Amino acid sequence: MKKKIYNIPIYIYFVVIAVLIVILFPREGKFRYMFTEGKPWKYSLLTAPFDFPIFKTQSDLKREQDSIIQSFLPYFLLDEAVAKNQIAKFRKERANMQSLSQVHAAYMEKSLQMVYERGIVSVSDYEFLKNDYFEFMLIRNNIATRKSVSDLFTVRSAYSYILENRPLSMDADVLYTISLDDFLSENLKYDEETSNKVKDDLIRQISPASGMVQAGEKIIDRGEIVDNQTYNILSSLRQVTETRSGAVQWQGWLLTGAFILVGVFMTFFLLYLYFFRQKIYKNNKDTFFLFTLIGVFTILTELCISHQLFSVYIIPYAIIPIVIRTFFDSRTAIMAHNMTILMCSLMAPFPFEFIILQISISLAAVYSLSNLTKRSQLIRCSLYILLTYIVIYVGLILLQEGDIAKINWMMFVYFGINFILLMFTYSFIYMIERIFGYMSDVTLVELSDINSPMLRKLSEMTPGTFQHSLQVSILGSAAADKVGANPLLIRTGALYHDIGKIENPAYFTENQVGDNNPHNHLPYEKSAEIIIKHVPDGVKLAAKYNLPEMLVDFIRTHHGTGITKYFYNSFRNEFPDVPMDVSKFTYPGPNPRTKEEAILMMADAVEATSRSLKDYSEASISELVNRIIDTQIADGLLNDAPLTFKHIKIIKTVFIEKLINMFHSRISYPELENKEEEK
Repeated sequence: MKKKIYNIPIYIYFVVIAVLIVILFPREGKFRYMFTEGKPWKYSLLTAPFDFPIFKTQSDLKREQDSIIQSFLPYFLLDEAVAKNQIAKFRKERANMQSLSQVHAAYMEKSLQMVYERGIVSVSDYEFLKNDYFEFMLIRNNIATRKSVSDLFTVRSAYSYILENRPLSMDADVLYTISLDDFLSENLKYDEETSNKVKDDLIRQISPASGMVQAGEKIIDRGEIVDNQTYNILSSLRQVTETRSGAVQWQGWLLTGAFILVGVFMTFFLLYLYFFRQKIYKNNKDTFFLFTLIGVFTILTELCISHQLFSVYIIPYAIIPIVIRTFFDSRTAIMAHNMTILMCSLMAPFPFEFIILQISISLAAVYSLSNLTKRSQLIRCSLYILLTYIVIYVGLILLQEGDIAKINWMMFVYFGINFILLMFTYSFIYMIERIFGYMSDVTLVELSDINSPMLRKLSEMTPGTFQHSLQVSILGSAAADKVGANPLLIRTGALYHDIGKIENPAYFTENQVGDNNPHNHLPYEKSAEIIIKHVPDGVKLAAKYNLPEMLVDFIRTHHGTGITKYFYNSFRNEFPDVPMDVSKFTYPGPNPRTKEEAILMMADAVEATSRSLKDYSEASISELVNRIIDTQIADGLLNDAPLTFKHIKIIKTVFIEKLINMFHSRISYPELENKEEEK
């Protein structure tokens, strides 16, 4: 599955990552400025980009609304049928009231007409009016007139009014015999619909704006204090900007601009790889990893800002240069980090400060972490990054504000959380190694530990091979250091390159004791087959112990497509006229494709052959080294390796110096001639 992904053309990665970034790009038309009333304006001259109104503040609007509401009067609807029906009812039942005189009946009818004319409301409506209003609007025949609340009755107050306002000559006992409650009913009801409509109309009449700003008009310049009026203008501009972002046309232009900028930044990085890192550019796995890393941090920034999850300064952007420096080189790490920061700055608040801070920490990360082999190095690097954050931030505040009191202390909390998250880079690197098959210096150090299970087994079962591997690692790492290769990678690869010999240790001369050589009883083809088999056996053991693919490549290539010359030459010398199959004497390969693999092949051949020397003089060692490496070149085994003639010359010189030091003769200590003194 991984290989299928890595076979996808590089432009597909490019387009997919760019589209994902643009799709998730914040679309709210974010206002690009942060401001606080009473503080200086941090940006350059700001002019109105278009005509927009100056909106009133919420407090001003609330004040006007309160004033309007105070002049508002509730509306009550008069039901004239209630009075008509109740008076008709009284007239009908009057005939049954024998104690009721003509005078009493006339008073009662007149009183009913009067209270209904003034209006009877429910107790709750009366309390509502009495507490908040002196007047109300009475709707009769679709015409509203202003009335006094004090004129209104409830059923109880109307009952009392009729009894208490009778003429002095009228007998009250007669009125008590009449059930007045039967003829009193509410004829005024609160008209909620009309009241709300009138209230809303009044509120709508309030203008939300107190003026206009013309396009091109100056709003504020750098260093000027944001006063109350300017604050209202800036707030209005922000509100209009965010409102306009909802338009389809605005959304289209916003996404188009985002796609152009993201595409340009990613193209710059791709061009950097094309012109300066051809090896990475041509390796789809590497480009996929780099674009994925850039995309992940950019998308994380987009989600953080769009959903307001947390401050962007909590995101550990320094992971980008640390990880890329671990697997590639410093220049690529800085370029990838800078491209990521430029894209993130399109969304970040205070983009200038954001770019300054993040570019500074990328430099701190790369300069403080030349290689990552210990956890302490990562901790030290994280401390340098934290210190850089603090120093640069304080410097920016002093430059812009000119006052140490303007420091936002929460920023130091964000930097502290960022520092803690950087501690997880160690685990993140391990995950990347598992997913992409990379190998960091940390892993190489761990694998080169001779107490690891595989190397301990190699030293116990094939002690001669183990010693040979140690000597090859010394030769290879010394040469690598001189020609710009990775010494740690060669050292580790050398320790594992011959692990296949564990399967048949006795068939290799370095592990044989005495003159008992099992090859003496085997045909040359069979002996060659056993010797060659240590390469595929090593590959199988590497898979069993889950060794990284880069180390497996050392096992495959340390003989390339060379020939087991001892058995090949022996066969040809003994059977000159017999046809032979050369493939039976040839290693499966492939030939080395990197500097490290090529150096290991040369070191392996030189060290193994040097053991057969009878004379370890400088001349004999020089002749041996030159002959072995020149033969490998003549056989085409180094054709695929990126080595120059200058590199080959340097490697030969290093091998000769190291072998002379390894095999230099020691002085013999003299024996005592007087045995008595010795006793």
